[in-house]
Amino acid sequence: MKYLVLLADGMADYPVAELDGQTPLQVARTPNMDRLAAQSLIGLVKTIPDHYPPGSDVANMSVMGYDPARYYTGRSPLEAVSMGVEMAADDLALRCNLVTLSDQANYADKTMLDYSAGEISSEESAQIIHTLQEELGNDVLAFHAGISYRHLVIWRKALGRKLQ
Repeated sequence: MKYLVLLADGMADYPVAELDGQTPLQVARTPNMDRLAAQSLIGLVKTIPDHYPPGSDVANMSVMGYDPARYYTGRSPLEAVSMGVEMAADDLALRCNLVTLSDQANYADKTMLDYSAGEISSEESAQIIHTLQEELGNDVLAFHAGISYRHLVIWRKALGRKLQ
């Protein structure tokens, strides 16, 4: 028997005033999803174990048969795998998001204006990450360009280590 599992990750949304108080899904034309649903077995599954953050990383891991209690160490290692970045058991993967900060002179007074660096393009952000790698990267820290504002830093042999 073959199975197809469709994960409608991120499909749920809040009602929108411009849509007369309906959600985007409620107003969407969904003939293909409707047909699949009519010819399928549909169920509900709890993909987020108690006391875990309700994110797609935990949910997808659970759906694929990996027990988050045993394997989940955060989103960054999953992103490293998706980017083809190899990690050793004692490496630490960290998200390296580009953001937009306010322009106060004193750094401590700055606030985040935009979590996505103005929806920066992958091409422009790759140049920034490349410069970070050239200036700060070494045999301990490695910067890896991802997509748009979402990037990665690998801290090699991080277990029990402090950055100098």
